[in-house]
Amino acid sequence: MGFLDTLLGRTKPVKPNLDVLFAIPGAAYTLEAALGMTPTGAGAVCFKEAEGGAAARTRADIRALLDLDHTTGVTISEDEYGYTWITCEQSTVDLPALMTQLHAVNATLADAGFGPSLLCTIVGFAGTTGDERRLGLVYLFKRGTVYPFAPTGAQRRDTELEMRARAEIAGELPVEPELERWFPIWSAPVP
Repeated sequence: MGFLDTLLGRTKPVKPNLDVLFAIPGAAYTLEAALGMTPTGAGAVCFKEAEGGAAARTRADIRALLDLDHTTGVTISEDEYGYTWITCEQSTVDLPALMTQLHAVNATLADAGFGPSLLCTIVGFAGTTGDERRLGLVYLFKRGTVYPFAPTGAQRRDTELEMRARAEIAGELPVEPELERWFPIWSAPVP
C-alpha cells in the first residue's frame, strides 16, 4: 500500500484462503473433546447470485458436481435477504468429504468470476445425546477468517458457547479477531 492509500483510508481486501476449510475437520476433534460438540454432516455456502447465462451455467456445474456423491443431499434456497444458500447434508457424517464439497462450491464460484459475491460458508455442529446446543463454524470469504455462531432460538445466541469455542479453536483456525464481525446468521439452513 502506498502513502496516499493510507492517508485516504483505502485498504486492500484480504485474499481469501479456501484451504482454511480443510483445517475444520482437525478443529472438530478439539470441539468434541473440549465442548462435546460433534459435526452434523451439514454445511452451506452463501452467496449473492448473479443473473445471466454464466451464472446459470455455474449453478448447473455446481449442482452436477455435488450430485456425484449420492450420500449427500443438496438443496438450493434463497433467504429473505436475497442470498442463495447451497446446502449439503450427508446421510453419514464424513466431515473431510463435506469440506471438500463446500470447498468445490466456493472454488467453482470464484473461478467463474463470482468470488466477490461469496459471503460465507457454515459448517454445523451439535451437542451430544440429550444436549440441545448447536454451533456453526462460519468462514467469512472476504476476511479469510472463521468465527463460531451458536443460535439458541428465535434471534437469540449463546455467546458463552461462542467464546468457549473461540478459545478452543484459536490455535487451529484463523479466528475473526473483530467481534463486531461475528454476524448472527439467523436465516442459515445450518446449524
